[in-house]
Amino acid sequence: MRAPLPTPRGTLTEALTEALFEQGVLRCVDADSDDDAALALWMLYELHHRGLEGVDDALEWDPALLVLRARLEHDLEERWRDRARHLARPAQERLADGEDFAEVFFDLCAADTGGESLARFVQREADTEQVLALLRQRSIYHVREQDSAMWALPRLDDETKAHLVAIAADEYGNGHPDRLHAELWRRGMAACDLDTGYAAYVDEALPQVLEQNNLMSMLGLHRRLVPAALGHLAAFEVCSSVPSKRMVRGLERLGMPEPVVAYYREHMVADAVHEQVAVRRMLGGWVAREPHVADDTLWGAAVCLAAEQETATAVLAAVRDEPALTTGREAVA
Repeated sequence: MRAPLPTPRGTLTEALTEALFEQGVLRCVDADSDDDAALALWMLYELHHRGLEGVDDALEWDPALLVLRARLEHDLEERWRDRARHLARPAQERLADGEDFAEVFFDLCAADTGGESLARFVQREADTEQVLALLRQRSIYHVREQDSAMWALPRLDDETKAHLVAIAADEYGNGHPDRLHAELWRRGMAACDLDTGYAAYVDEALPQVLEQNNLMSMLGLHRRLVPAALGHLAAFEVCSSVPSKRMVRGLERLGMPEPVVAYYREHMVADAVHEQVAVRRMLGGWVAREPHVADDTLWGAAVCLAAEQETATAVLAAVRDEPALTTGREAVA
């Protein structure tokens, strides 16, 4: 199943949509807003995932589209090099002083990034409609799960690759298609009477949600960013188990359907194991063998933490009917 072609959000996505459908010359225009830029990059990345409805697969490697993607990626990476630097630097300095990598990494993931928690909100105060709105926002990620990180596989040494595959095996159902985490998500969405189509709610996705997904695609696609991609993945695993437990409590409090509760219950258990494999074996072993990758693994983890906080802040504002915060160049780091 391909992603639906999103509704344009400005001049750039209008020009991109026109070029994708007509296979004509891409007009050279700038984005009207961060929202417009984030959606354009999401569309370009989707050409490398499952593709867009009605768009020729040959355009995945169209030179003009790749030039646009590179320009948008450059802006994205520059923003997040700056935005996550302050969070990563103390951990990088501790590692340079000879402290244990796993201890430094876990402490980084425990750092207070400020702001509220989506999981605590669901656990304590959200109503059913607010939870459904949250699920629609999260669906843009959960239909992919770990896909972006898997682009790193052919770029890794065998030992690191083996640990990544061990984590991925659970995500992809250990050979059982009905146990894929993306399939568990689809069953949960169906039980809530929500659209289970791939990227079905992209038109509702906040710019922060799109940017968070774009970051994962960018890190996975570039070989030079593989350490950051795995640092991002490991941080995601470390920070998943406890919030998943809070989600379970909140969903049970509201009497939500069992399949959606089961999705978070699965992550509550699985990610508690994955975090140890990801940090101590996958990253810890790799850093011991190749110390030069350490700083970028920590930066990738910091990107994960900061992007999750920005997204949580924006989603909470939206589901509470408050003005959503801007992202990108207009955001305050």
